[in-house]
Amino acid sequence: MRFDIVTLFPAIFDGYLTQSLLNKAIERELVQIHRHDLREWSHDPKHNKIDDRPFGGGPGMLIQAPPTVECVEQIDRECELPARRIVLTPQGKKLDQRLAEDLATSPRVLLMCGRYEGFDQRVMDILEPEEVSVGDFVLNGGEVAAMIVIDAVVRLIPGVLGDELSNFDDSFSRGNRLLEFPQYTRPREYRGHRVPDVLLEGDHQRIAAWRAEASLTRTAERRQDLLSEHSQTDPKTDS
Repeated sequence: MRFDIVTLFPAIFDGYLTQSLLNKAIERELVQIHRHDLREWSHDPKHNKIDDRPFGGGPGMLIQAPPTVECVEQIDRECELPARRIVLTPQGKKLDQRLAEDLATSPRVLLMCGRYEGFDQRVMDILEPEEVSVGDFVLNGGEVAAMIVIDAVVRLIPGVLGDELSNFDDSFSRGNRLLEFPQYTRPREYRGHRVPDVLLEGDHQRIAAWRAEASLTRTAERRQDLLSEHSQTDPKTDS
């Protein structure tokens, strides 16, 4: 799978791309990450300027349409793989596990990282990207949001995780639309807190039942909104 990142600050990704599972996935050629410095498409060769004041007044600066549109179009011309174009913006639909799973089936995802007051509206009108938000808050730019999208998607690509079932029981995942159950490791007791006995007995059927119940309990306590969705999609709850 290939990611193209359009950004004013490609160096922000230096450390992120060289760590942990993502770095291993890149080394194993399961994932390609290509960064594109938007300033290289500037129409101002002297200063490489790509922003300007908004028409009608107001605070801040907007990223201009010409360099952005021309950048994305050139990237697409040079790559045969079809791309899902995404603008990271607080105005977009929220990123959730379903969207991450959907993106993981795409051969290529192009992420456009805004800055300042965002992009000239004509970027959206001409390129028609999907607008995606990572939450109801505002970041300094789309780079951190792009990392979140990449992180959520990459772990779903076959071969990236050591165990193909590792993400099956994750919160909101394909295997579990509820919150994940509590998990424990050594030591068995720490500061008066013990690992539940059922996890130590080796009875996998009882362990599975305990985890299912713990998942439901945690979801009921923290995310009631997920319970109705679970009851509609899980046939076991209809019996």
